[in-house]
Amino acid sequence: MEAKKVSESQVEIAEVMQPQHANPAGNIFGGVIMSIIDNAALIAASRHTHTNCVTASVDRIDFISPVFVGNLVIAKASLNYVAHTSMEIGVRVEAECLITGNHVHVGSAYLTFVALDENDKPKNVPQLIPETPEQQRRFQEGKERRANRVKKIQEKESNRPCISRIKKD
Repeated sequence: MEAKKVSESQVEIAEVMQPQHANPAGNIFGGVIMSIIDNAALIAASRHTHTNCVTASVDRIDFISPVFVGNLVIAKASLNYVAHTSMEIGVRVEAECLITGNHVHVGSAYLTFVALDENDKPKNVPQLIPETPEQQRRFQEGKERRANRVKKIQEKESNRPCISRIKKD
């Protein structure tokens, strides 16, 4: 399997926010923004693997600025790090007022996606080639975040209580 450059899977998607995306005050629901983030990350993961991919986890999302009806929401997704079957994807979200042209940073998130084979089992993915100093920095930071995620999962697993089956007569 041939390694791929970060630039081969980067994606930018945009969507105009409509009244059905908002609460009665005209603020866009956080869930709508999260859906756009997940969709952008899925596209980047799928472009990298050319296979079915699913969301395995989403790291913290902070909403920095509100988004309003009529704003254009722009999500920029890029692979940061690739392990064997999983990929960390960074997504930056901005809102643009189409009347003034002003841009604001809405939020950022890191998502982990897993590639699946035809039997819906995890499959190996192409390695990632960071091309720029920033991509190399993001690769290293992604590697560290993955190590922390794996450590937390292992800690949770080791702290689970033992549950035995009760035999019925």
